[in-house]
Amino acid sequence: MVMSKIPVYFMPGLAASPTIFENIKLPEDQFEMHFLEWFLPNDKESIESYALRMTEKIQDENPVLVGVSFGGVLVQEMAKQMKVRKVIIISSVKSNTEFPSRFKVAKATKAYKLIPTQLLADIEKLVKYAFGDNIVAKRLKLYERYLSVRDKNYLDWAIETILCWKQKEINESVIHIHGDADEVFPIKNIQNCIVLKGGTHIMIVNKFKWLNENLPKLILK
Repeated sequence: MVMSKIPVYFMPGLAASPTIFENIKLPEDQFEMHFLEWFLPNDKESIESYALRMTEKIQDENPVLVGVSFGGVLVQEMAKQMKVRKVIIISSVKSNTEFPSRFKVAKATKAYKLIPTQLLADIEKLVKYAFGDNIVAKRLKLYERYLSVRDKNYLDWAIETILCWKQKEINESVIHIHGDADEVFPIKNIQNCIVLKGGTHIMIVNKFKWLNENLPKLILK
């Protein structure tokens, strides 16, 4: 009897394209890889509504959802609206209690509303805003390649949506992989995760060998 393959759906991070998963390879005899893409949100759309619309892109029953960064937040919301085999998040958070203090300040003061997102369509400004002025040329080129969603309405929505995420309770069934050098979501705020030594916020790109070796085991566990 031929065993059916396990469908695995990958959701990239904020403003990123599925290209960030180009080095992720799962055994083809066991898994079927699918890649989700950001689409433009409706006006003032809730994350619940957006997640429900994203579930419509999934053609398989009981899939595995893998999300990176903001994509990790989204797949957790998707899992509330459909039956899934497993949820795996990478370089992300399981609740707003894991946010760094600057996120909480930005939400409390509504400082995020002052971000000139029309300027962030300029990839260099977007990257420097997210990661600071110390970004090196090599990494900037990586971001130029992988961050493809630069629509102002999407950026406004995404920034507000993640900062205002209401989830306070951590779902213990979520598998969380996190780097100890993550500059966006510092490891000191993260609970109950698989720690990847030397992993930064972009470890989906530069730690793919570890992920290729371990993702199959985590999915089948």
